[in-house]
Amino acid sequence: MTISSDFNPPRRVLCVGAAVLDTLFRVRTLPAGQGKILPYEMLQVAEGMASSAAYAIVRLGGAASLWGAVGDDAAGERIIADLGKSGIETSDMLRIDGARSAISTILIDDQGERLIVPFYDERLHDRVRPVSAQEISAFDAVLVDVRWPKLALRTLIAAGEAGIPAILDGDVAGEGIIEMLAPAASHIIFSQPAAERLAGTADLVESVGLLKRKFEHAFISVTAGESGSLWFDEPSGDIRHLAAPAVRAVDTLAAGDIFHGAFALAIAEGLPIEETMRLSSMAAALKCQVFGGRIGAPTRAEVRGALQYWDAGTSRKATEIASRG
Repeated sequence: MTISSDFNPPRRVLCVGAAVLDTLFRVRTLPAGQGKILPYEMLQVAEGMASSAAYAIVRLGGAASLWGAVGDDAAGERIIADLGKSGIETSDMLRIDGARSAISTILIDDQGERLIVPFYDERLHDRVRPVSAQEISAFDAVLVDVRWPKLALRTLIAAGEAGIPAILDGDVAGEGIIEMLAPAASHIIFSQPAAERLAGTADLVESVGLLKRKFEHAFISVTAGESGSLWFDEPSGDIRHLAAPAVRAVDTLAAGDIFHGAFALAIAEGLPIEETMRLSSMAAALKCQVFGGRIGAPTRAEVRGALQYWDAGTSRKATEIASRG
């Protein structure tokens, strides 16, 4: 398989949503009850769904801008500084007086699984800036998460008016948020838990079909970690499945966000859907081999090299793999 050649200038993607200061602790096993657990590695990194996706875009050769909000505190200064040093355009980030920046503590075990304790101050997202189609037309695609629903909705609507891809990271959210945002999105990438919750079934194939019927205007995909990804193929009307690359997972934190960032950039570049899904899947898989959340996002060259050796073949109809474990 070949990945399309690099674009000059790079495609620009606007990411809207979470910006969090994460403290990561690496432990042998996750705690099963009360007591004290001693980590053997620790790292602080500014990330979050939209922020990590923006970093993935930069690493893959795109240009990413982030619209998010932080508090008027030291954590907020650290978040903006870290993301800016990572190559993300942060000049339109908001600093909210009287609010505390989002922070989280995350334990990651030797199997790559994690336990997350997040804190979000609701006051961070009280203000919602106006968003116009003219402003959004400066970008080649937008990607929004579910953490700032009002701004996400305005951004998706403006993207639709500007005629550019409006991509929704359909993760688990509060009651009614996905239903509010989805009608304005051109592409929706659901996490497995969110898909199961919305579709009312744990059957991945069935959930894709149900979600496509619910949001028939949009491209629909579900990502399911080591079980791979599925999507509704518009030309054929089939549900397709792509196996996940086999890797030894060290840290799965931000893998979904890396997938979304890679997907948004590939869509902005006009790559075919199957090529887009393969690029996104490999980027997420390579990230899982590196401890440190978004820091593990690979470069375009690394993804290209890994794809040359990936023995996944082409995607198949989901009906052909539905009986597999």
